[in-house]
Amino acid sequence: MASPSDRAPIALLTGAEGFTGRYVRASLERAGYRVAAWSHGGGEGEAVNLLDRDATLSAAAQARPDVVVHLAAISFVAHGDADEIYRVNVVGTRNLLEGLAASEHKPRRVLLASSANVYGNAEGSVDEQVAPAPQNDYAVSKLAMEFMANLWRSQLPITITRPFNYTGVGQSDKFLIPKIVSHFKRKADHIELGNLDVSRDFYDVRGVAEIYTRLTESATADDVFNVCSGQEYSLREVIALMESISGHRMDVRVNPAFVRANEVKRLRGDAGRLARAIGPLPQIPLRDTLEWMYRNEA
Repeated sequence: MASPSDRAPIALLTGAEGFTGRYVRASLERAGYRVAAWSHGGGEGEAVNLLDRDATLSAAAQARPDVVVHLAAISFVAHGDADEIYRVNVVGTRNLLEGLAASEHKPRRVLLASSANVYGNAEGSVDEQVAPAPQNDYAVSKLAMEFMANLWRSQLPITITRPFNYTGVGQSDKFLIPKIVSHFKRKADHIELGNLDVSRDFYDVRGVAEIYTRLTESATADDVFNVCSGQEYSLREVIALMESISGHRMDVRVNPAFVRANEVKRLRGDAGRLARAIGPLPQIPLRDTLEWMYRNEA
């Protein structure tokens, strides 16, 4: 007789050991999925190199997933190796889609994580109708991935997400919010940042994980969706929140090297299409996210 875990639907999760992957895995498991975790290094999951086409096709056939959440990617804009960015983000995704399409057991939902970076220097409130205008190799690779994925829509039910900035416990200090929180944690006497008056849409990784899980359960999510809070905060406001949380003040210095030419002053996502597809979105105030990060270790 099959055990309850054997009867549970299978969610294939790539990039399972990454920052986002750990939260998405927990969310999928709470929703009743048995997670088949893939990561480049293996760890607790299966080591699958998406750039190895034959190995990826074989692993996809064996996994027989009911849903797929594809997070494996080069996700840092300033990664530096353009060749690797394009190979992992485009070719790796194509190999995965080919494997899923060739499998006898087709998934009912394939979620591919793109990025709001595809919008480039768009300003103000940005919805999915804004024309993409990528400004770096990372963003170009993600938009190319989206166009490539469209070639498989006749064979697979594909959802593409464009997450804006999000953060949480475990994110690398090379990203802006963890860098700020880290400085406050160690009571640094100063921090160097770029333009303090720019405002951005910051969301919580726990909200992103819940949204991804809910999208896998939607039968009508064959679309592109912004994933965001819909609220914007300036770096001055983030610093003020951290001063309140930590009781510590430090000298905030503007480093001209961190100030980008023609930098967008205000940017926030419009998640109206997403809310219409899956219902009310998780509401996690930025202060709660920052306090969680300040009080907890990765």
